[in-house]
Amino acid sequence: MRHSQLIACHECDLLHRMVEVPAGAAVRCRRCDALLRHPKVNSLERTLALAVAGLVLILLANTFPFLDFEIQGRVQRTLLVSGILELFRQEMHTLALLVMFTTIVAPLAHLLGLLYVLVPLVVGLRLPGRFRVFRLMRRFQPWSMMEVFMLGVLVTIVKLAKMAQIVPGPAVYCFMALILVLASCTATLDPHQVWERWEGRCP
Repeated sequence: MRHSQLIACHECDLLHRMVEVPAGAAVRCRRCDALLRHPKVNSLERTLALAVAGLVLILLANTFPFLDFEIQGRVQRTLLVSGILELFRQEMHTLALLVMFTTIVAPLAHLLGLLYVLVPLVVGLRLPGRFRVFRLMRRFQPWSMMEVFMLGVLVTIVKLAKMAQIVPGPAVYCFMALILVLASCTATLDPHQVWERWEGRCP
């Protein structure tokens, strides 16, 4: 027997009686043609793999050198947190906290939240607070603005290119890969499958 449920359109609030949708198919609102469901193949497993890769990348990005500045024979090596610490030294505490939150805290919390939610789902466990973690993770997801930080770094490199020789470190490539991994996590995760797996309606 196929299970049916009511689902409201995110655009016009029209209620639809939804049945099981096969992976790869798309269901749209009959009133405004907005996308209601688009199940993805192996959504949870692929997102979990990307989250593990993202966690490794964020650790590498905060461990290895980010940029090397060579001026008149002197080499200054910087880490990802160097700019944040410099903002604190210049007493720009609000800006430093904002940069730290959007480039380190929010992405790390997003990845840890994905692991906390998806690992138990894949192995068949039920951890406490999973519903709250999932809601908070999706609420704070827009605060991950690593691409904005990377754009600022590129602008700085262009402006300082005539004054010093700038050598990108391994952390730069890890940081760029992390941006792509986080975007892929958002694209591959199907929130409906998460709720259906919790309710026992998704194999």
